[in-house]
Amino acid sequence: MITVAFITRATLFTVPGGDTRQVTHTAAALAAYGVTVDVLLTDQPISYERYELLHFFNIARPADILYHVRRCSVPFVVSPIFVDYSEYDQTHRGGVAGLLFRILGADAIEYTKAVARWLAGRDRLMYKKYLANGHRRSVQEIIRKCSLLLPNSASEYRRLVNAYGTEKPYIVITNGIDGDRFRYRGEDGRDPLLVLCVARIEGIKNQLNLIRALNHTKYNLVLAGAAAPGQPGYFRACHELAATNIFFMGQLSQEELVLYYKKATVHILPSWFETTGLSSLEAAAMGCRIVISDRGDAHEYFGEDAFYCDPSSPESILGAVEAAALAPVSDTLRKKIAVKHTWQEAARQTAGAYQSIMVKQA
Repeated sequence: MITVAFITRATLFTVPGGDTRQVTHTAAALAAYGVTVDVLLTDQPISYERYELLHFFNIARPADILYHVRRCSVPFVVSPIFVDYSEYDQTHRGGVAGLLFRILGADAIEYTKAVARWLAGRDRLMYKKYLANGHRRSVQEIIRKCSLLLPNSASEYRRLVNAYGTEKPYIVITNGIDGDRFRYRGEDGRDPLLVLCVARIEGIKNQLNLIRALNHTKYNLVLAGAAAPGQPGYFRACHELAATNIFFMGQLSQEELVLYYKKATVHILPSWFETTGLSSLEAAAMGCRIVISDRGDAHEYFGEDAFYCDPSSPESILGAVEAAALAPVSDTLRKKIAVKHTWQEAARQTAGAYQSIMVKQA
């Protein structure tokens, strides 16, 4: 039996995202492999001596990780969830932030965001030395000190090494779905003109260009997701642009999502960047035809069984939707997800990674 602390961003539950599902579902599934997990927020007091291993998430928030690493000698692993925001931030973000980010590099942008969240009271800055050390050196320190990196794809690991010039042993841990909940129920009742996008409404997810692509078309677009807390202007812009065939449903429960996945013919994530796209996995498992961005790591999961679009081009987005809507359901993709991309499989891989560290520590 291994006792592990999952240490996550303070806003994991108040501002839920894909990492919220990754953390909670993996923690629950690890029990079957003899691993006891406590899910803790970075701003909680932690009794480090209770744990044989610490598991951190989101390397783009290095102050959260270094605060704890500097306070204990417990070995630790990191799930990077390394999203590249640079194209959106430097090219497509509006307002004063957009003007500033056009002249900053990727690490300086992430540093500016972290400080801005702290000053605005939206997040805590756990490790104040981050202000002096900077973002790049902080991330490099984490990579050097961790026992193992647990990226969600080999592509993610290569990007991390290219960005920070620091290699580390790694084991790929799949992103997954709840196979019991999100399972194929046939084509009956599917609406050939219903297009679904399940994602928080924010710039990186690119709903504005998706709306531009589908406005006034024969398709009905359902946007299922809450507005990102730090981007109210983006949410307003989406509403102001949307025609009468665009529907905003807000945050949906898992049970409600099942109903929409069963009814929609196409699910789309035209993001400026995706590491995986958990909603794409869920939708594909339930028989939706999948349209995804040609940026990021998702090709490692979906291969040739998805339709790819250029997120900068509404014409490309519409073309991919039209092609996907006419395509048959991919049995190959559904079966691959059912075997390779479940939370049970993620837990099995994670437990194996932990065991490899315990053997080295013995």
